[in-house]
Amino acid sequence: MDLNNVKNLINELRSKLNKWGHEYYVLDQPSVDDLEYDQTMHKLIQLEHDYPELVTLDSPTQKIGGRISEKFEKYIHKKPMLSLGDVFSYDEILNFNKQVAKETGTEQNAYFAELKIDGLSISLHYENGFLIDAVTRGDGVVGENVTANVKTIKSIPLSIPDKRRTEVRGEIFLSKKEFEKINNEKLIAGEPLFANPRNAAAGTLRQLDSAVVAKRNLDAYLYYYLCEENLTIKSQTEALEYLKYLGFKTNSESILCNNLFELENYINEYTEKRTQLPYEIDGIVLKINDFNLYEKIGYTAKTPKWAIAYKFPAEIKSTKLLNIFPTVGRTGKITFNAQLEPVKIAGTIVSAATLNNAEWIEAKDLRIGATVKIKKAGDIIPEVIAIINNNDFNNLPKWKKPSKCPNCDNLLEKSDGEVDQFCVNFSCPAQITRSLEHYASRAATNIVGLGEAIVQKFFEEGILRSVADIYKLEQHKDKILNLESFGEKSYQNLIDSIEKSKTNSLEKVLFGLGIRHVGAKTAKILASRFGDIDKLAKSSFEELANIDSIGIVLAQSLLDWFAINSNLQLIENLKKYGVNLTFTGPKVNTDNEINNKTFVITGTLSKSRDYFKDIIEMNGGKTSSAVSKKTDFLLMGTDAGTKEQKAISLGVKIIGEKELEEMLGEKNSYERY
Repeated sequence: MDLNNVKNLINELRSKLNKWGHEYYVLDQPSVDDLEYDQTMHKLIQLEHDYPELVTLDSPTQKIGGRISEKFEKYIHKKPMLSLGDVFSYDEILNFNKQVAKETGTEQNAYFAELKIDGLSISLHYENGFLIDAVTRGDGVVGENVTANVKTIKSIPLSIPDKRRTEVRGEIFLSKKEFEKINNEKLIAGEPLFANPRNAAAGTLRQLDSAVVAKRNLDAYLYYYLCEENLTIKSQTEALEYLKYLGFKTNSESILCNNLFELENYINEYTEKRTQLPYEIDGIVLKINDFNLYEKIGYTAKTPKWAIAYKFPAEIKSTKLLNIFPTVGRTGKITFNAQLEPVKIAGTIVSAATLNNAEWIEAKDLRIGATVKIKKAGDIIPEVIAIINNNDFNNLPKWKKPSKCPNCDNLLEKSDGEVDQFCVNFSCPAQITRSLEHYASRAATNIVGLGEAIVQKFFEEGILRSVADIYKLEQHKDKILNLESFGEKSYQNLIDSIEKSKTNSLEKVLFGLGIRHVGAKTAKILASRFGDIDKLAKSSFEELANIDSIGIVLAQSLLDWFAINSNLQLIENLKKYGVNLTFTGPKVNTDNEINNKTFVITGTLSKSRDYFKDIIEMNGGKTSSAVSKKTDFLLMGTDAGTKEQKAISLGVKIIGEKELEEMLGEKNSYERY
């Protein structure tokens, strides 16, 4: 390529990156996604590598981090907050390890692996045990003093037991739940939405009014300890233990990987699990665990050579938005979906995606006929993330939210303080069929043979109109047998399954009734607590709100449901048809070693994990999905993965099925399940 052409291309790339960087770091209003930014940056890095004579001091590649906002006092970091290099595949990690091995003398290096929280880097300074400064990374050399705002974050201590001058670094972030809450508030207020939790955290931390910051429930994980006087801490594992001792919140999902095999397992595990976490992560940070090796391995001008950030691959495609259509859920909630021009993404053909609510669609300015960017959230759920504002976009008509239910034509309603629209017509066919499907589902009454298609068919034929009608299907035998694909055997199997459903314990029916906010776990708590549905129906607001994990919103939802005469009549009809409405599940047995103990279940066991989860909970124990310092036992089968190493590093006791049986004491408490 001609040198002048190369120079022009480099200048074009720099111009784009400077513009995008300003939008992202200063305005908190990114106009491109992370993938496009990363690809452009890597293209510029490669060109500057190939043509070093064209590198300039003001190139975006020479910057360590973000930009400086003029809102806050500037602060010069005593030790620069370096960025990390990025890799995007396991092969690149192997290459990184080979470079490290040149200095350490071995390819079997111990790495400490940490989830890369999608948030805002922060440096906390303590003197005489008190927080005196909190500073953003800024450009890595100069940051912003945001101490007043950081002091509102509940997970950051205002004082620590170490009286020496200490610096602690970490990541400030917003949970997915808080991010959704903030954007819903913005929708109601008619304000522009935050693009993602990271920008919401950055925008919040830069608020001039600390009272606004306090309301937004920012959180923080700390992971880096700096104290020149402390010569006893020699590794990242020791540093995190000391941070926990000082009162800082650290991420329990982190783990020491003693070799590349363990490291690969950890990456694979969290590549699958990342969508299940309560916060956003965009990769995994790998650090040499031994601090003594840091100076030996060294640094570049911008990054340490002893650490790297593995970033999850995210495939984003463009396609045409063909239509936006609403659907009605069993509670009457209106949700919207996109019909897309089919496009292959993450190995599958995508032709539809979810669109949240009408306010969200309007805020994104989605228009039918527009070209949009889509990605798969966690490689599972297709999601429209942005429009492409090309020449044709402005000629497209703006989308208008519907005012009537797409199923029954009833006027939709929206409560104050909520963004979702609801159809409040209890006779709405869509609500009825969704409710019937839910009642018969496996997690509820488990009526085999009464799936979506059959429910819809029975509704259209006038056979089913309410849950109680399920128990009158024998009255319609002739009509059912005349339906296509329904023979004597399938009919009898359905009737047998309905009869069997009458013996379910109360929690199954309670969950099946579809009371707003009452999930399967909550239904079990309520059924066990009250014993039968009549006692639950007569309970007071105070009784309900004071139950652990219930709270005022759910308590009010229950009171509202039982205040409706048609619901009370439904209960009476269920009783008339012989449906059990009492709790018949096993009583919690607390006379054993596992009462009030927390378990994590992993690996392949003789029966399903749900089987052992029920055993533990019915014997007074608790279960969790992740190993942490609060875990008492890891119940482990074969092929346990990284949880075994995490348990060992935290000193969590590892047991098998036999040890669990012994801890339960009486054998019957184990076998009755």
